[in-house]
Amino acid sequence: MTTDQDRVLIFDTTLRDGEQSPGATMSHSEKLEIASLLDEMGVDIIEAGFPIASEGDFNAVAEIAKLAKSATICGLARARPKDIDRCWEAVKHANSPRIHTFIGTSPQHRAIPNLTMDEMAERIHETVTHARNLCDDVQWSPMDATRTEWDFLKRTVEIAIKAGATTINIPDTVGYTAPVESADLIRRLIAECDGGEDVIFATHCHNDLGMATANALAAVAGGARQIECTVNGLGERAGNTALEEVVMALKTRNDIMPWTTGIDSTRIMHISRRVSTVSGFVVQPNKAIVGKNAFAHESGIHQDGMLKSSDTFEIMRPEDIGLAGTSLPLGKHSGRAALRAKLKDLGFDMIDNQLNDLFVRFKALADRKKEVFDDDLIALVTDAAAAGTEDHLELKFLRVICGTEAPQSADIMLRVGDADKQATAQGDGPVDAAFNAVKALYPNDAVLQLYQVSAVTEGMDAQATVTVRIEEDGKITTGQSADTDTVVASVKAYVNALNRLIVRHEKLGSGGDMPEVSYKDMS
Repeated sequence: MTTDQDRVLIFDTTLRDGEQSPGATMSHSEKLEIASLLDEMGVDIIEAGFPIASEGDFNAVAEIAKLAKSATICGLARARPKDIDRCWEAVKHANSPRIHTFIGTSPQHRAIPNLTMDEMAERIHETVTHARNLCDDVQWSPMDATRTEWDFLKRTVEIAIKAGATTINIPDTVGYTAPVESADLIRRLIAECDGGEDVIFATHCHNDLGMATANALAAVAGGARQIECTVNGLGERAGNTALEEVVMALKTRNDIMPWTTGIDSTRIMHISRRVSTVSGFVVQPNKAIVGKNAFAHESGIHQDGMLKSSDTFEIMRPEDIGLAGTSLPLGKHSGRAALRAKLKDLGFDMIDNQLNDLFVRFKALADRKKEVFDDDLIALVTDAAAAGTEDHLELKFLRVICGTEAPQSADIMLRVGDADKQATAQGDGPVDAAFNAVKALYPNDAVLQLYQVSAVTEGMDAQATVTVRIEEDGKITTGQSADTDTVVASVKAYVNALNRLIVRHEKLGSGGDMPEVSYKDMS
């Protein structure tokens, strides 16, 4: 793939690096949906997964490769022929396939496979050559490049270019570098590496010091023409460069950053919400671009300024990222046409059966709330999407007894497989009692890691969104649900997390000789 000097390619790794966030595992259908949304919004390259990690990852990458219309589909592979072969098998049916192979080059990462510098150089030559013999589009990454000695980094980059790599990605794997270093490193690599001007240099930044976006944009100033990023900045530890941040920074400050992307920015809010839902990672209210407060103005001075001119305190228009210009509420007398129109404004195009199902939920919510606001509708849509049709567990009935007099108890009915089962349990509060009742009906060893409640809208009748994260045998999953009854939302979120855990165990059980592998296992 070639690019002109004014064009920056967007390489999205939400489905690979983003999914490495503990608890962010996505189902097969969710991965296909997110890939489709990325393709539609104009992402240039989608890193769809790590094909050798599991049979489930391989199948997702392979199907995304077949379904993609415009984007290049990329798979990740360690510096091993077996990994590269498996990656090619997954991506080869794409209109535009790419193999991305990597190895850790810093002193800290060279110790993992226990290779000398010469042995590593030979491994790079062999594996990049092998990848290029399979695919014309090969990306190579020296993992932890920003902590790699200059002479060795230059040597390995030159080897990869000579072996046929068409894109050289420079990862700041642990979020260690600063913007001035990021720009200088790319600039120096292009200037001093043999063949450096004939390939695309990419930047992959992590946010451990809060500088991922700044580092990515600095790298572009230094000559990089591909940014690796994720929706909402999802990723390991503190996350990755956020797609929405670099796209809107380039669009808003094009006066000093004269580069463009092919992203349709009006689709940003929709995909941000979907990624938040399927990953179970709530977007913090003050998150740049997509946070709930990003376009909110509370102080008197700010509100007065906004009434006089929106650009007083807004450097972007809400419509530029797909936010509706108004937030007029619906009520119990609103019909299907009004609901469909409002959903379309919010970025949700629904077929008739989806709309009919949502309309029933909307009416039920409208009976409990005086007004149903945009965020209420978004919660309804995401809650409906979180409840899969093939889930092993489903909440059918819940009644709790709580108050100042202990013990609190919960009476619950679950569909477990094909049978409805009922149990009563006690606990330290209604949520604990309800969770204990679920455990009685579906015994498990999952440990609750996170329980978080946030109001969808304001007021006493607000819906509550509950996020639950659980861990069992090293497998972490997240569930999310919304309801005007906080205990109901809690149980649904817990059940969603358990359903995801069941899916994870099933995937691993059907993996055959495809074991889970570590991204840092280079031996």
